[in-house]
Amino acid sequence: MKLTFHHVNFCSRDVPAMDDFYRNVLELEPEPSLGGSRVTAQGYAGKVAFVTDGTIQMHLAERDLDVAFRTGHAVNPLDRGHIAFRTDDIEAVKKRLDEKGIRYADYGNWAMNGWYQIFFHDPEGNVIEVHQVQG
Repeated sequence: MKLTFHHVNFCSRDVPAMDDFYRNVLELEPEPSLGGSRVTAQGYAGKVAFVTDGTIQMHLAERDLDVAFRTGHAVNPLDRGHIAFRTDDIEAVKKRLDEKGIRYADYGNWAMNGWYQIFFHDPEGNVIEVHQVQG
């Protein structure tokens, strides 16, 4: 079970302003690999911009306080945002969380084409995503 840091998600009421800030003030570039990857028919169709420094991605997403209610999950990754790790073995991650007694929301293939996602909280309530690329 290998984990690598993948992205930071910031939630905002004004995604275009966030995108402008990160692209024009910090000179980040649009993330080219995510252009058509969004899934919008499974509970979240908010605005999202993707930028990168060439290594780490930032996902700038429209805040949605009701996404957990609409999808039937206990964890809302689009309230305050989250950090995300990519794994090569999502089942091993879920097993480890189960062994440690850490509850998680299994969103499955939900917001991004080909990404199997789970979300859980750290001890301070920060949301953590772990996802595995499928296929």
